[in-house]
Amino acid sequence: MLLDTISSPADLRRLDYPELDRLATEIRQFVVDAVSAHGGHLGSNLGAVELTLALHRVFDSPRDILLWDTGHQSYVHKLVTGRREAFTSLRQAGGLSGYPSRDESEHDWVENSHASTILSYAHGIATAVERKREQRRVVAVIGDGSLTGGMAYEGLNNLGHSGRNVIIVLNDNGRSYAPTVSHLSQSLTRIRLNPTYMRRQRRLEQLLRDIPVVGEHLERGMEGVKAAVREMLEPTAFFETLGVRYVGPIDGHDVQGVETALRQAAEFDEPIVVHVVTQKGRGYKPAEDDLVKCLHDTSVCKPGSYTAAFGDALIAAAERDPSVVAITAAMPDSTGLLPFGDRFPDRLFDVGIAEQHAVTSAAGMAMGGLRPVVAIYSTFLSRAFDQVNLDVGLHRQPVVFCLDRAGITGDDGPSHHGVLDMALLSKVPGMTMFAPSSYQELEVMLDEALSITTGPCALRWPKTAAPQVPPDQVGHGLRARRAREGDGGVAILAVGKMLAAAEDAADLLAEDGISATVWDVRVVKPLDPVMLADAARHSLVVTVEDGISVGGIGSQIAEGVAHQAESRVGPPVLVLGIPSEHLPHGKPDRILAELGLDGPGVAAATTKALTAAGHE
Repeated sequence: MLLDTISSPADLRRLDYPELDRLATEIRQFVVDAVSAHGGHLGSNLGAVELTLALHRVFDSPRDILLWDTGHQSYVHKLVTGRREAFTSLRQAGGLSGYPSRDESEHDWVENSHASTILSYAHGIATAVERKREQRRVVAVIGDGSLTGGMAYEGLNNLGHSGRNVIIVLNDNGRSYAPTVSHLSQSLTRIRLNPTYMRRQRRLEQLLRDIPVVGEHLERGMEGVKAAVREMLEPTAFFETLGVRYVGPIDGHDVQGVETALRQAAEFDEPIVVHVVTQKGRGYKPAEDDLVKCLHDTSVCKPGSYTAAFGDALIAAAERDPSVVAITAAMPDSTGLLPFGDRFPDRLFDVGIAEQHAVTSAAGMAMGGLRPVVAIYSTFLSRAFDQVNLDVGLHRQPVVFCLDRAGITGDDGPSHHGVLDMALLSKVPGMTMFAPSSYQELEVMLDEALSITTGPCALRWPKTAAPQVPPDQVGHGLRARRAREGDGGVAILAVGKMLAAAEDAADLLAEDGISATVWDVRVVKPLDPVMLADAARHSLVVTVEDGISVGGIGSQIAEGVAHQAESRVGPPVLVLGIPSEHLPHGKPDRILAELGLDGPGVAAATTKALTAAGHE
């Protein structure tokens, strides 16, 4: 296999174009096999094969700096930069990351799983390159919907204004721009990328400008003709309005054509967009036919998951109330909203990768009398905390935030762990926040959240499966639920999915003669005073959460318990949660166990605290 001979980008440059076509086929099969075994992002990588080969043949990474927006399209980049053998551990603990990783390779610059940021990185890096007078090219690959995010335009605007020397490769795979590729536009692209033509054009413009009296008018006339031709034959001149040269569209699966465009673009000393059109999932029929499944992770909304429970509950709520609408930031599939969109197509709003806009738009909808439900990953909502706090919270608007992938998410690594939401959202005045511990509780909590009209609400749940429980194990209203009553020695207060670990810990403690009370916190803001008062009568209180412990719910429970104790000294409170670290990828249960947040870990920490307090 040709792929076996590729250990660095330099190996690509000795291949002819028929060999590159063979290599592209081998790479696609390799990626399909790797993703089938370990999960990951399929469609975006299959579409970027020829583009990646061309990039590494034209530019000399890592001397030249290749940057990837939505880093999940970088599998081919990893393959050709010496990491083929590591794909056996793709997204496994201690193995190959599903995104670029500075810890893995000198060819990786940005662990970029949050989209629309790469042009800002490119602006900053290009500024440093220029200031240090280094001979390096900066190339930023953006696409897969990233141009729906406002930050991309902020970076683009600054690149145009500064004139920084950056090549922007717009990988158009149907998630952003989708203009028609015609022979005429291809011809025009070749002309406008030709440095000789551009030099002659500039000389002609100068000659016209120098003609006495009429020179300025002639130059304006020429510019008008050029603009008219562009409007007829090319995509919108939006980029050039911002001061960024634009060429394209180019067939992104023609290695030779892409190489030619990139080599010519590299001769310009200014920001330039090279627009390539690629096919998502190319070469693998299931991916070509089912793009939705290939947009994100290979596992999306699974039956029996919290996500599925949310989808069912939202449809039921919308059946009862026509003012209920749903908003997503380019993820209707993995947040469970596709069935809602099928049932209510005019009530589902996908705003693209634009979380800030999603939140403020929801505030406007609420002001207009609708009941907006914003479905978003926990990690992505942190991008819009200012909007949650001031655009929604300050205006006391009844927006419901539904946070999927809260807590430790696992395979996608540090950028996807949703560990900040409780610490952040619990600080928003007027916020009500729920954490379901079962499939059945999620529906109850969503209905409760939609009944609150005095301010925002949030529900947060993990990626893992949702336990099924009988009616007597479902709480109601803004109350916590006592899951187990002990003898007053230890009270374990668990948030959301951590209830299972708390109950396992209670079983283990019982084997040592320690009877523990277990509370399902349910509502993390406001905390139930009945639960706090009960906890205050115990000798030790243990809180367990899958959010960051510093400033999290445990510390707020500790404050509430102390207040409930009134004149007497309250019991010690042991706060168990996620440390202030960027945790690597791995299976959620394994990571939680390593952090001491499984049943044995909670039991061991509790026993140790009891011993320290003199309760042996």
